[in-house]
Amino acid sequence: MILVTGGTGNVGRHVVSQLLERGAGVRVLSRDPASARVPAGAEIAGGDLADPTTLDAALDGVESVFLVWPTLSADHAAPAAVEAIAKRAGHIVYLSAKGASAEADPDTIPGSHARLEELVERSGQEWTFLRPGGFATNTLMWASQIRDTGVVRWVHGAASRALIHERDIAAVGVSALTGEGHGGARYVLTGPETLTQVEQVRAIGEAIGRPVRWEEITPEAARREMVAQGWPASLAEGVLGAHAQMVASPPEPVTSTVEEVTGVPATTFRQWAADHAGDFGGPA
Repeated sequence: MILVTGGTGNVGRHVVSQLLERGAGVRVLSRDPASARVPAGAEIAGGDLADPTTLDAALDGVESVFLVWPTLSADHAAPAAVEAIAKRAGHIVYLSAKGASAEADPDTIPGSHARLEELVERSGQEWTFLRPGGFATNTLMWASQIRDTGVVRWVHGAASRALIHERDIAAVGVSALTGEGHGGARYVLTGPETLTQVEQVRAIGEAIGRPVRWEEITPEAARREMVAQGWPASLAEGVLGAHAQMVASPPEPVTSTVEEVTGVPATTFRQWAADHAGDFGGPA
């Protein structure tokens, strides 16, 4: 039995479906099991990572865990939650991030991931860390603009990343959960090519069959918009600063880890855009 946290999210839902395809027993952790929708064959168990006292039933009989952590919001519960998981599960596959670093501020997303990695590594159980770079799904933040106007108004259009398909992240995680030789691995995962944000927008336009135009705005305007949408000011500042650095620095390295682990090349962003065309107002 494999417990998947975040099993209805962007990556977790692919983990669930791919595990089921391999014939694994799958249980999905949900804070609201009555409303959770999972594929036939998967169990649903109630529980909340932010309250480790609720995890016992979900962990009963579990051999491995695919851990998606509610970054920052539940960090106060991380030591107790990891301890509870490690008492039952012999292998923890943790969805971390490429920028996880012990030197990072613990109140930032990279710092939170680094802290979770440390707790999992000290748990005494086998572990595997997935460290993806930019998620292709992050470009869904442009979906309403593209559907309504065909124009993306955003900042740092020259920032480039090798965005990764969520399905590929899941495939590496499933390989680690069901195969041998992945203990102690830190897998840095990227897509197969770097594209600027302007190029990403163009690829989305090609996928939906109509032009999509980029319109550059100032970092100050982007910061105001993010804060108005509920982003903490410090987090907005960190994200914008990271994108500014992507403009100033050489493109991030592309890794071949997805293909090395799964035997299948990483999916291009253009294919990701085609897979998600319906989200941007194109053909589903």
